Amino acid sequence: MKVLDLLEEIEEICDTAAGVPLMNKIMVDKAEMLEIVSDIRKALPDEIQQAQFIKDERERILGDAKEEYETIIRDAEQRADLLIEQNEITMRAKQRARELEDSAATGAKQLKMSTYDYIDKVLYEFQEKMEYLNVQYFGEMFTNLQNTFDSINDRLSENRNEIRDLSYRTQMEE
Repeated sequence: MKVLDLLEEIEEICDTAAGVPLMNKIMVDKAEMLEIVSDIRKALPDEIQQAQFIKDERERILGDAKEEYETIIRDAEQRADLLIEQNEITMRAKQRARELEDSAATGAKQLKMSTYDYIDKVLYEFQEKMEYLNVQYFGEMFTNLQNTFDSINDRLSENRNEIRDLSYRTQMEE
């Protein structure tokens, strides 16, 4: 990962830099440090693209789940319509249609819950990774980067809360 390599380069520069006597400070080449910071900024969009991929994947999974749910419901309705033609069969058809609807709703709900769990896990892992990078590699020197990580973390938290809310609403639909 390019950002980690650049941060290691900064650490190496700090470790090998000449010290200022009687002060706990070092002297570094300003142009070299600014160039590395610039390279880090250029590499960050890759990390942000990963977050966008996770968001897009979440949308795709939710869309697939909704489509599957609607297909199951349509199939159940079509089967029920065919069986309505005769009286005795109608009673059994109504019972079966209710079972299929319940099964479809349960299946769709389970699929939604699994989807939410998966998305939450991916978001949590990404959030942990971002927090690790933040703690491990950035300090006061990179205030702008700190703000970027905080913003991403807040967005991830909002997404996780949204997933939890959707999950809660799905559970309450019963």
